[in-house]
Formats: sequence, C-alpha cells, structure tokens
Amino acid sequence: MPPPRRIDYHDDPNAPRANSLVPSVNVVVENDDGRILLLRRTDNDNWALPGGAIDLGESLVQAAVRETKEETGIDCEITGLVGIYTDPRHIILYTSNGEARQEFSIVLTARPRGGQPTSSPESRDVRWVDREEVLDYPMDRAMRRRIEHYLSGATEPYLE
Repeated sequence: MPPPRRIDYHDDPNAPRANSLVPSVNVVVENDDGRILLLRRTDNDNWALPGGAIDLGESLVQAAVRETKEETGIDCEITGLVGIYTDPRHIILYTSNGEARQEFSIVLTARPRGGQPTSSPESRDVRWVDREEVLDYPMDRAMRRRIEHYLSGATEPYLE
C-alpha cells in the first residue's frame, strides 16, 4: 500500500506547524433505514463522512451537497447542524504539497435524495452502515468524535 498522503496529528508536539486554515464541511447523511453514509478515503485509507473544502463562490450548503455527490454518488438535502470543530491542536498534513492545515470543519446533517453509492478518486469504497456499526470502522479520532456527537442525539450543536 502506498504511504498516506494525509496524516492527522492530535495534540502532538512533533506535529508540523500549521500553515493554513481552510473552512471545510462534513456531512452525516442518514437514510430512512437509519443507516449512515460512510466512505473509505483514498488519501489515508480511513473511513469518514463525506466532505471537503468550501470553494470560493459557494455557500456552506452548496459545498456540502457538492462534496457528498462527488465523493459518494449520493444527492442529499441538508437538514441541520451537528457542530463546528476548530481544535488548533489537530493538524492535518498533506504530504503531497506540505500543507499543514489547522482543523476547521462544520458538520451538517442531511437526508439522501437520490443516487447510488459510487466510489471516486477520493473514495475507494462507499456504503450505508447501520448506526450501531458505524463506530466499529477504522477512522481518525476527530472523525469518530464528530460521529459520536451526532449519534448522541444532542439537541444543541457542538461548538469548539
């Protein structure tokens, strides 16, 4: 297996110093059967929610819908907010270009509106996973925390 192109550091004194801050979005898409959409990332082989950077000229909701479609093949409708995650101790290193990004992710909820789970250049596998099994998948601890907040059923968004 090739080395990861993305490395997540959490409160690590050996982490590179952040050199960028990019607003991004993740989306918890849950279908009527109570299954959550997960993808297996190509850059680090971890399971994750769909998501990515918000491009200039698009809104948060537009980015969420676009990233979900691009990475998973699923069309979705945004329905709510899980939380905002901005821990400066979480650094994401992209080894291809040396970018060391400070975490800045807004996590939204959505329901599917069409499409079929389809892999992409960013996702080697896409599947619907039972709520009870989602946390059994190998994933970065920041992603796990976001999903745990969603599964907790909290009525107020998580703010960090």
